Amino acid sequence: MEEQPGLSDRHRKASPWPLFIALGLALAEVGVFLDLIAIAVGGLLLLVGSLGGILSEAGYAETPWPVVGALGLVLAVAGIVLTAIYPLGGGGALDLGFRAVSIAVAGLLCMGGSLLGRVLTSRASPL
Repeated sequence: MEEQPGLSDRHRKASPWPLFIALGLALAEVGVFLDLIAIAVGGLLLLVGSLGGILSEAGYAETPWPVVGALGLVLAVAGIVLTAIYPLGGGGALDLGFRAVSIAVAGLLCMGGSLLGRVLTSRASPL
């Protein structure tokens, strides 16, 4: 019989990613809701990066960069579409202009970070 049933040799440590996903989601929601652009962009970057990290750690992706790039593309397209629908300074009940810009900026930064990450990891020399 095993001394510790249910525990495998592969998963002996806790993953830090769920904490960062929750923190990124909370910061993104607060930043978008209160129109705090820096907090919204930072929260979305933390959320997308953490999702890429947890998927690569779980083995669903070889590296986090494709996930970060794909989620960045989704954010960028959503932000651009919302900016087109609700222009900056449009006023009204749904003044989403600057909120949509922060979503688009976060998406573009994620795509740029994904490309940069791919380039830097491909140039890294093996030890």
